[in-house]
Amino acid sequence: MTPLEHVLTRLSGHTVLIVGDLMLDHFLIGSVERISPEAPVPVVRFGREEYRLGGAANVAANIQALGGHAEVVGLVGADAEADRLRQELQRAGAGTSGIVRDESRCTTRKTRVVTSRNQQVARIDYEGDIEADGPVADALVAQIERIASSARAILISDYLKGAVSARIASAAIAAAKQHGIPVTVDPKVPHSAYYAGATLVTPNQHEAEAVTHMRMRSDADVAACAPRVREVTGCDNVLITRGEHGMWLHTSYGDTALPAEAREVADVTGAGDTVIATLTLALAAGATLEESSRLANRAAGIAVGKFGPATVSIDELR
Repeated sequence: MTPLEHVLTRLSGHTVLIVGDLMLDHFLIGSVERISPEAPVPVVRFGREEYRLGGAANVAANIQALGGHAEVVGLVGADAEADRLRQELQRAGAGTSGIVRDESRCTTRKTRVVTSRNQQVARIDYEGDIEADGPVADALVAQIERIASSARAILISDYLKGAVSARIASAAIAAAKQHGIPVTVDPKVPHSAYYAGATLVTPNQHEAEAVTHMRMRSDADVAACAPRVREVTGCDNVLITRGEHGMWLHTSYGDTALPAEAREVADVTGAGDTVIATLTLALAAGATLEESSRLANRAAGIAVGKFGPATVSIDELR
């Protein structure tokens, strides 16, 4: 049995607390036969619709698909989409008791108009991005502190939709340190200063370049950039995801280049969710940073072969 196969046998049953921006992905799928006489846009004849979990909710779905257990802390509005989001999370097996309702905002929903050939025609976003404050932030912190004691790892999924503020990120990182468990971050550039003290941050190449004001055109460039990301964010370790160029792991004991595993790329939507979910669950199961990153790299190679936000199963990885 290889080291990664051994990690797979240990993933089941571990709880990961996910703190972040919950989303609902709505797909309107149809066929295009003509251009509208009203404007130079395609007319899509409706065929069917689908709902999928997005953002931090897609991270939770990936944790569940890999045999772990996700407990979710995030925000929803007082609307029908909040009910559907909860139902979809519960159907996946994730814990939803940490979800906080904020009547001042809508539940984040991305509606995509897509052809039957998976070509996106348009996207409509229903969202608010004001950071949680006051009683809503108090409720989020209380849920983090309540659930953290039963978790084996904490994951911050930041999409700049308001659930992750400096206070919320700090509370999640403090809870992880209190309980001696790892905390990982899927970051956003404007919040780079929020993540200090985290075990690992996973920027993509564009985010790493924006944070450091450095260009990455070669492995030598990445090797120079990664320590700077670590310095700017104040995180212990860095995993830069680089699309077709694979990933780059930077730790205090060295660097590891991970070639891309994808055989066929259909859609990169949600691939970062799969990466952070797989990596964090592996850390929760006691895998090393390198083992966890290699497993996440393989999971990403599978996820990008699927349409829309997708999950990867233990069987697919095996």
